[in-house]
Amino acid sequence: MPEITRQQLILALIPAGANPRLAGVNLQELDMTRLDLTGANMRLAAMTAARLRETVLRNANLSFADLALAQLPGADLNQANVQNVNFTSANLQGANLAGSNMTNAKLNDANLQGAIMTGANVSGVTFNQNTVWPDGKVGNQASPGDYT
Repeated sequence: MPEITRQQLILALIPAGANPRLAGVNLQELDMTRLDLTGANMRLAAMTAARLRETVLRNANLSFADLALAQLPGADLNQANVQNVNFTSANLQGANLAGSNMTNAKLNDANLQGAIMTGANVSGVTFNQNTVWPDGKVGNQASPGDYT
């Protein structure tokens, strides 16, 4: 269970202004659909099974966050720091990861179909035979560098 509700998060974001601080917060299973979290510090946040559909996370720091089973279709992670993020079984369909730092991100069983990865740093990214790439290829049929 998340530490806060969606309503509490929205009310906290209003006075926080630019670059809200949510580092290390438990946001598991929280619905953050279509929220603007541009520049947020969400380092080490627990976001397992969180709903981030069409959420704006541009320039956000999500390093070392746990986004296993998270729903991120259409999320905007342009220029985000997703270094060492656990995206195991995450839905990233149509997400914008352009220019993001994906160093050492874990993409096992992740769905990236239609995602944009142009200019992303994908060094050290791990994936398995169930990872679906932006063009629909699966597992070793492609590699992360094919999409940057």
